[in-house]
Amino acid sequence: QLQLAESGGGSVQAGGSLRLSCQTSINTARMAWFRQVPGKGREGIATILGDVPTEYADDVKGRFAISKDSAKNTLYLQMNSLKPEDTAMYYCVAGVVGRSYLFLAENTYNTWGQGTQVTVSG
Repeated sequence: QLQLAESGGGSVQAGGSLRLSCQTSINTARMAWFRQVPGKGREGIATILGDVPTEYADDVKGRFAISKDSAKNTLYLQMNSLKPEDTAMYYCVAGVVGRSYLFLAENTYNTWGQGTQVTVSG
């Protein structure tokens, strides 16, 4: 059974960096990171196939980088130049449903981690 566990969230000043990790129980090719602000829907921000990043949301492009260490069954999200508007709960996701090709869409995935909170101040 696929299980996901995020870590690495925390509080940081604007302009700072954080690296999120997601430990997976099974090595899976297609994975993504989403985030959610209270009162809003979940936003897909980055996705990867194998070890190749395939898509980023416009508001994180150039600042965030998704990567994977398949030997460690771990997905990463390196977040640089953080802004207060990046404050959110961040989720690791996997398990593509059917034949969806919308890899930054919430309904594409059936397995979600518990999330890790990122708070950017300043």
